[in-house]
Amino acid sequence: MVVTFCGHSELPPSETSHIKRRLTQVVEELISKGANEFLLGGYGEFDKLCAAIVKELKGTYPHIKSILIIPYIDRTFDQQLYDCSEYPPLENVPKRFAISKRNEYMVDIADVLVCYITHTFGGAYKTLIYAKRKKKQIIDI
Repeated sequence: MVVTFCGHSELPPSETSHIKRRLTQVVEELISKGANEFLLGGYGEFDKLCAAIVKELKGTYPHIKSILIIPYIDRTFDQQLYDCSEYPPLENVPKRFAISKRNEYMVDIADVLVCYITHTFGGAYKTLIYAKRKKKQIIDI
């Protein structure tokens, strides 16, 4: 089972520990149901929190894989939290659309989307709407 994440780039400091606990619980539950690949975007606080949780859980569940899906081939990314990285077929996508197209790619190949959405604008919200259109299983933190 393949899982991806989407959420806002900033998390409210007062909610971060609650979000971390809930995310850890959700990811462990998904692993128990067969999740073994986690696709991550690598931008913003929510993405980094998700990557850190998956990396931490890898100590208990060494079979899981954390994959950074990069939107730009000509930039470097901190890959310490990930097992590997992949560049989706975005060569012909204008740079200003690369992140949204990368997000759609992750949703397309994922079975489950785990999200933290608190407002109805921005890239995370658009990704959630796309996942709903694609009839993906969605778990809202």
